[in-house]
Amino acid sequence: MFTGLCAFPLTPLAGDDVDETALVRLVARCVDAGVDSIGVLGSTGIYTYLLRGERRKVVEAAVDAAQGTPVVAGVGAMRTRDVLGCVEDAQAAGASGLLLAPVSYQRLSDDEVYRLYCDVSSASDLPIAVYDNPATTGFTFSDELHGRIAELPGIASIKFPPPAPGLAAERIASLRAAVPEGVSLGISGDWAAAEALLAGCDIWYSVIAGLFPKAARVIVDLAQTGQGDQASHGRLALEASAALEPVWSLFRTYGSLRVAATMAEVLGFAEAPCLPRPLQSLHGEGRSRVEEALRLSGLGA
Repeated sequence: MFTGLCAFPLTPLAGDDVDETALVRLVARCVDAGVDSIGVLGSTGIYTYLLRGERRKVVEAAVDAAQGTPVVAGVGAMRTRDVLGCVEDAQAAGASGLLLAPVSYQRLSDDEVYRLYCDVSSASDLPIAVYDNPATTGFTFSDELHGRIAELPGIASIKFPPPAPGLAAERIASLRAAVPEGVSLGISGDWAAAEALLAGCDIWYSVIAGLFPKAARVIVDLAQTGQGDQASHGRLALEASAALEPVWSLFRTYGSLRVAATMAEVLGFAEAPCLPRPLQSLHGEGRSRVEEALRLSGLGA
């Protein structure tokens, strides 16, 4: 399950409620494009802004719409008690895997994070992806901590943030040396995906695939073919990613959530406003830049 392309759709809201109709449409697009798995309730899925019942509703709707495509459910929360409740709900809803970030208002220690993963590992038989996202959690994993956590039963993948350009192979080698064989490595940060996949990354945890899964599928297929001696496929993967640079630039400038939400609104995938207050999609210049990026990249056609 933790290989290939994992698409992360938005969790659109309609007023203060989850827009299940829009969510199901997004999941169906991912299924039709042949993604390998679907990640709900990640950062793009606004999990930290949803109540437990809302999160359960999202997983249930996604699993039903996925038609057998594995669904990975985010279960991060401020308290371990609440994490375990979300784990229970995800299992009952039919999720195939869990995605867990160490969420906290107070800065966590390495030992506190390790104990969190111990607790979840003990509570569930579902495979777990470790979500390393310091930009939102404020917590930075060391390779030594990744190694300790990866030894726990059920730890199946690490979703790591984008390295600086040109450093993907070095970052992957460092992680490979730290974690047991069989733990997959997955790139987050869409602009770095092609380079990371060509350097041997196992899976792309993709925001853009939640809206435009066919475009992401092309990059993954070319890159994974280009991991061996097929240098031409590698070049094509990099070129396909470069064609989306207008979008990647906006992701780096505004954050992928706000850009993805604005794209969904512009293209009619979700009604505006689709984010929970106080979050807002982009307006004015930002929205104009999104519309231009869609045009330049060919995604708005």
